Amino acid sequence: MTRGQQSPHSKPGLTLLEIVMVLVIGAMILGGVATVITFSSDEAAIKKATRELESLAKRARATATLKQVPYALEFTPGMVRMMPWAEAVGDDRLAAERMEREQWEDGPAPDAVRWELSLDNGMQSRLRRWGSEEWVEMSQGQRELWRFDPNGICEPLTVELWLEEGRMSMEFNPLTAAISDNIYQYTE
Repeated sequence: MTRGQQSPHSKPGLTLLEIVMVLVIGAMILGGVATVITFSSDEAAIKKATRELESLAKRARATATLKQVPYALEFTPGMVRMMPWAEAVGDDRLAAERMEREQWEDGPAPDAVRWELSLDNGMQSRLRRWGSEEWVEMSQGQRELWRFDPNGICEPLTVELWLEEGRMSMEFNPLTAAISDNIYQYTE
C-alpha cells in the first residue's frame, strides 16, 4: 500500500471518542457563554434601573422646586412612584392647599405630576436612611417615602437594588438628588 492510501478494512470517519470529546468541549464553551450572558444581563438590568431611579429622583427634585410643593418617591416592592407629598401621606388639607395655590385663570390646575419606575425581573430593593446603619427591606405591604422639598433639598439616602447574580448600592446627594457614590458587586 502506498502512502496516502487507506487500507481496505478502515472506513473514513470519526471515532466515538472523538465525537464525545467534541461534544464535551462544545458543552463547556456554551456553559461559559451562558454564564457570561447571565451575569452581564443582570448587571445591565441593574444599571438600567439605577439610571432610571436617579432620573426619577432628579425629576422629583425639579418638580418640587418648580411647583413649590413637596414631592415624594414612594418605594414599594417592585415599584417606585413619584407623587405630591400630600398625596403620599394622605393629607387632604395639604392637597387642598396645593390645589388652591395651583388655581389657573380658567379653573383648577391639571392633576399633579406622577411618574413610575417598575423594577422588573424580580429585582428587589432596600433603603438606608441618613445616619442609620439599618437597611429597610421592601417586602409585601412595606412602603417607604423619600421627601423632596421645594427648596431643592432631599434626605440623603442609600438605595440598593439586586437580582440573583449582582447588586448595586447607590448613595444620593441631598443637594442634587444625583448618585454621589455607586458600587456594583457580584454576589456569590
